[in-house]
Amino acid sequence: MVGKQLKLLRERAGLSQSEFGRLVRYGSDHISAMERGVRTPRPDFLVKADPILNADGMLIAVIPDVEDAMRRARTRHPEWYRGQAEMEKEAVELHFYATHAVPGLLQTEAHARAVFAKYRPFLSEETIEKRVADRLSRQQVFEHWPAPIVSYVLEEAILDRPLGGPRVHADQLRRLLTVGDRQNVEIQVMPSRMEEHPNLDGAFNLLVPKGHEQVAYLEVQCHPQLIIHREDVREIADRYGIMRAMALTPEKTRALIAEKMGKL
Repeated sequence: MVGKQLKLLRERAGLSQSEFGRLVRYGSDHISAMERGVRTPRPDFLVKADPILNADGMLIAVIPDVEDAMRRARTRHPEWYRGQAEMEKEAVELHFYATHAVPGLLQTEAHARAVFAKYRPFLSEETIEKRVADRLSRQQVFEHWPAPIVSYVLEEAILDRPLGGPRVHADQLRRLLTVGDRQNVEIQVMPSRMEEHPNLDGAFNLLVPKGHEQVAYLEVQCHPQLIIHREDVREIADRYGIMRAMALTPEKTRALIAEKMGKL
């Protein structure tokens, strides 16, 4: 219902999704997801959007209902992922090393759909839409306050894999630049030309859950592994620190991403 109201008010104001997104500092893919009802508008967004769309308090009035719906919403992630999903929502620090694919929190809607559409064995259209919606819902972690500290080290090969085609890939690279602009987020690329590498054992995440020590999370062929042993976590964190030192700086990473966008 709120999504339909947003769309009606936006169109009545003569704004495109991109134009409205710039005014409220949200990506057009997020606006689209909220209007279609696959992403829940957060209360602070509704407060900001109400005067921009000349809603005269209508959007602010639904905030209690939105908050109640958010409290009652059940976890929609696969059973094996739910522990990680809950930790991710409450984390004060999130660090990601990715080798083959754009991490879920960075994916555009179109990129996520391209990922699930080519999944094997094939998924039903209903399952694809549900998984896309779940993936987008996780991205609300960027809107939490206080904001978590977030960093990424991405292998350069990820930037060269045009999943979904040139247009989808260009939008995905643009999304990396947009998220990397956030004060609490740093994105770095590990160049493929590096002649040495401290971690060839695969992708991982490091999380610092609120009130707890840092943990590591691995996932191989949908088989998750949460690592809590202090020494094991320390070794993974040490390798991550070395990779960040070896990777391109965030500024040079932005330049590389922009260069690759220009070639599409």
